[in-house]
Amino acid sequence: MGGSPHLTRMLWLSTTIDASIQRTWITCLGRRSAKQHLAHIICELYVRLEIVGLASDQTFAIPLTQAELGDVLGLSVVHVNRTLQELRAKDLVSWKDRRIVILDFQRLALLADFDTTYLNLFHEPR
Repeated sequence: MGGSPHLTRMLWLSTTIDASIQRTWITCLGRRSAKQHLAHIICELYVRLEIVGLASDQTFAIPLTQAELGDVLGLSVVHVNRTLQELRAKDLVSWKDRRIVILDFQRLALLADFDTTYLNLFHEPR
């Protein structure tokens, strides 16, 4: 690594970004309600997928069942379903045929206290 300072910098940057994401997820698990946590993961998935061209127009495919999403969030299937119903009732999201449509990203992000800073999506010159 001593002979490749740029590579060293990039590896450490990757490590700090991963740590930032982990801290945010710990916050989600410990401080946010199920509704906020679900809203947060929907926002995060959309932003990440949009960057790589797999989401647009506030819509993306989600190849997860509610049971699998419950495993990710630490919630029962029933709780995921009820929480999703709450988000639908507030006209924030629509989930049909494994596609999520975010009906109001600003309100969903506000509910989730979602801020993309922890994802470190900034493009800086070398």
